[in-house]
Amino acid sequence: MIKLEEAQDFIFSKCPKLPAAKVEISESRGLVMADSVLSSENVPPFPNTAMDGYAVRAIDTEPAPVELKVVGTIPAGKFPDFAIGEGEAARIMTGAVIPEGADSVVMVEKTEKVNGDLGVIIKEGVEAGNFIRQPGEDFTKGTELFSSGVLIGAAHIGVFATIGLEKVTVVKRPKVGVVSTGDELVEGAVELRPGQIRDSNRHTVKALLGEMGVDVVDLGVVPDDESKIESVLISASEECDAIVTSGGVSMGDFDYVKVVLDRLGEMRWMQVAIKPAKPLAFGLLNGVPIFGLPGNPVSAMVSFELFMRPALLKMMGYKQIWRPTYKAKAVTPLLRRKDGKVHFARVSLKKKDDLYEASLLDGQGSHQLAAMANAQGLAILPDGGGVEKGDLVDVIQLSEPETN
Repeated sequence: MIKLEEAQDFIFSKCPKLPAAKVEISESRGLVMADSVLSSENVPPFPNTAMDGYAVRAIDTEPAPVELKVVGTIPAGKFPDFAIGEGEAARIMTGAVIPEGADSVVMVEKTEKVNGDLGVIIKEGVEAGNFIRQPGEDFTKGTELFSSGVLIGAAHIGVFATIGLEKVTVVKRPKVGVVSTGDELVEGAVELRPGQIRDSNRHTVKALLGEMGVDVVDLGVVPDDESKIESVLISASEECDAIVTSGGVSMGDFDYVKVVLDRLGEMRWMQVAIKPAKPLAFGLLNGVPIFGLPGNPVSAMVSFELFMRPALLKMMGYKQIWRPTYKAKAVTPLLRRKDGKVHFARVSLKKKDDLYEASLLDGQGSHQLAAMANAQGLAILPDGGGVEKGDLVDVIQLSEPETN
């Protein structure tokens, strides 16, 4: 067996960052910037009001309450064709251009209309600049808004749109092919014949990849036919940035995937000192990383979390490639026996104030997917006797914990 860290280091060394590509800003969320982004203009580009109200000269409001003459209305999107003089005001809507002569805005709540719409009483005096957003107040032309390596979120996309940026240069979104092989696999609600099982791993892995925002290529279920498996994998290596299979990676397994990959790829078949997910295959097929996950469904998911997910995030240029890990109080014993492996127990998580609580879930077998579905975390149990009730344990968070 090899240590977990050794297997991870080997895999990561073969998974370099993907090249840069330009994408529409609407397609950029969750990707990493490959270039810096500079502002092409001042934002805001003109002085405008932050409130609905009246554009005035601040000096005219000093003897408030005071009545001013209303000389016009300025909606957003219209440039005013008049100026504000002594004793005058203009009705103005949020975002509209401040007219010449005005230096302040009085919010509508501090005013009262008189003479229909011909006059307004200003109830409180204001200072110059009140509720006016000045040009370049957010950022100025030529400012570096974001540097390379920044992870793009919704607000970044809003900034891109604000400066008229239609495409952004990012680390490429990976395309990952997912394939299942085996004559025993069937899909859907068909009645199972003796020896048959429904393919779940492909659907699970596709969902995990979808959560990461990668492009998933469903390669389907391929029967135990060496030529068909070879054709699918070679085609995938020409189209995809990574490939994942499941099953047939245990020592002594005779599997057509193993036969094909040993012949065509540069593969390493590993036994990692962890439980579940001890067997693991990884290598390159025509230079494309290929992950061979264990066949048991829980093992496949744990293997994905420990190896494939961080490797893909590294390829995508992420600085943080790991799930959050927290200290949690064990509210049930998390016991195990010494066997030279690190165990990853499926636990439920609850958060009380600033403390996480972890409870062992029933059904810890590598074939028992229901417990994995109900787990919010994986408790990390180093080799030894485990963790007693009340002790602290490190937990990899898989989803948001329950709160009380």
